[in-house]
Amino acid sequence: MSKSENPTKKMRYINPYLGGVLLGIVLLAANFISGRGLGASGAAKSTIVATVNTVAPGHAENTAFFKEYNESHPEGPMKAWLVFQMLGVIVGAFISGAVFNRLKFKVEHSPKITSRRRIIFAVIGGILFGFGSQLGRGCTSGSALSGMAVMSLGGFISMAFIFGTAFVLAWFFRKNWI
Repeated sequence: MSKSENPTKKMRYINPYLGGVLLGIVLLAANFISGRGLGASGAAKSTIVATVNTVAPGHAENTAFFKEYNESHPEGPMKAWLVFQMLGVIVGAFISGAVFNRLKFKVEHSPKITSRRRIIFAVIGGILFGFGSQLGRGCTSGSALSGMAVMSLGGFISMAFIFGTAFVLAWFFRKNWI
């Protein structure tokens, strides 16, 4: 059995304290360079607007949300800086996976559930998180981390409710992961 096939071999990840410091440095750099904090939900919104602009341009021209978004981004929704940030996250994750030999196409889940159930719950959770990020005017990184970095009360409240809700709901969904 080779080293990479050994199931007891521990995966190599970055030290979480170092990762937190690096994330803080990236957040600080984003504020100084772009004048804005980090965020991911805006990239999804840009992608949706670009898709609607392409598939149903008449709808995009006649709907207030799309019309307002397109007017505020005259260069096009896919040129928003958050799109490039998310591309950087994807490229960075790929490089990390390649460097630490974690590039595998598999669904990680508890032995108590199937891959299909894991994917269904992940999709439902992603949809709910996306919807919640729009209600909260930003995702975890945009609303909570960037908000807390500038000492915004809303950022602290967002972070408290994100983790508080996760803590409460974890008990109900624990059998899917443990």
